[in-house]
Amino acid sequence: MPINHDAAGFVSEPGERSWTSTDGLLYALGVGAGLDELAFTTENTANLPQRVLPTMGVVMNAGGGGMFEAIGPFDLTMLVHGEQGITLHREIPVEGTLSSVGRVVGVWDKGSGAAVQLASDATLVETGEPLFSTRMTMFIRGEGGWGGDRGPAATGGEPPEREPDHRVSYRTRPDQALLYRLNGDRNPLHSDPSFAAMAGFDRPILHGLCTYGFSGRALLHTLCGSDPSRFRSMDGRFASPVFPGEELTIEMWVVGDGECTFRTLGEDGRVVLKGGEHTFTP
Repeated sequence: MPINHDAAGFVSEPGERSWTSTDGLLYALGVGAGLDELAFTTENTANLPQRVLPTMGVVMNAGGGGMFEAIGPFDLTMLVHGEQGITLHREIPVEGTLSSVGRVVGVWDKGSGAAVQLASDATLVETGEPLFSTRMTMFIRGEGGWGGDRGPAATGGEPPEREPDHRVSYRTRPDQALLYRLNGDRNPLHSDPSFAAMAGFDRPILHGLCTYGFSGRALLHTLCGSDPSRFRSMDGRFASPVFPGEELTIEMWVVGDGECTFRTLGEDGRVVLKGGEHTFTP
């Protein structure tokens, strides 16, 4: 049964999600933070109050109900995360409750598959103030070819033809995916070797959003002085799978006042996250 090609325009009912200090600590560990980032990995260090990594918003969104029901059933082994973005309207508190509404922006025919773009907006329940907005595109292999609109071409985030202004490398752990999945994404592609084999991989791969979180840490510490209140937005396109244990290198080019283009490379130099755009308060 094919997905619903007419799902664009669907808007969900509001959904709520609460989080605590522990969620922030677990997310930080899941994207590689450790002993040298105690503001994000512990709550009991003297004179250093706990804070939340800005990219945690991509795993917090309640999204409202009915989003995937509106798209229709599909084979999870055929799902690829294509793009991800977040805009922060304020710093994420250490604990709280948010309300979010999701919407299906578009369902596009890419021939070999369907591209589905989703977006959501979250507000703090206690105050009603905007918290963050997210956007993502997923590619579902085998669901294209119905003669529909191909949708907009991916643009932006191309690095200048010069050496990066900054380069930061982080090594992922061999068990990084097992730790990261505790943030909520239990897709067996990242933990079950037999499921990964059905998807065409010789072993489980790292979550794309884990690579995204590693990249966000580099941007935060390099361009925002490790201050989450200066982190405005981050967008990127996933270009190649990452295997747990690989070293990731984030290359950054400052291209304007509070504007950066970036890309993330795997251990062999291949681009794994491209078209990166980051905005920040200088």
